[in-house]
Amino acid sequence: MQIRKGLPEDVPRALEIWRTAVDVTHGFLTPEDRAEIDVMVADEFLPNVELWLAVDAGDRPLGFLVMDGAMIDALFVDPAYHGRGIGTLLLDHALALAPGAIVDASEQASNALPFYEARGFVRTGRSETDPQGRPYPLVHLRHSGASAASKSSGQ
Repeated sequence: MQIRKGLPEDVPRALEIWRTAVDVTHGFLTPEDRAEIDVMVADEFLPNVELWLAVDAGDRPLGFLVMDGAMIDALFVDPAYHGRGIGTLLLDHALALAPGAIVDASEQASNALPFYEARGFVRTGRSETDPQGRPYPLVHLRHSGASAASKSSGQ
């Protein structure tokens, strides 16, 4: 597994990863909000950001990361590969780019907060809504400065 910069031709695979991951982890979204967010991610977000991809030996993307300065704007892993260290690999890359990174994690996505907190992120606040004003609370986190790898291995 390695990390590489995404290319324009990687956007469809990143969108596929996003869609399958959201379907598994974001069951709380209303169908209308899910459809609206999908259009935004497909048309406005993914084609216009710098993607970092976790790729397998055959260069197939299995997860992706988007940074906006020190903010982890997106980190998604294909659900077929959850629990295999891909998210941690992407997070380690994020922390190499921005030590002390910040992230907003969905309070309703059962996997998000445990993932970040187990890797050294601490809660700094909470919002009742997402950035578009939808009723999906976010927890604001900042990395504590310890290495993500040592936190995830319990050292």
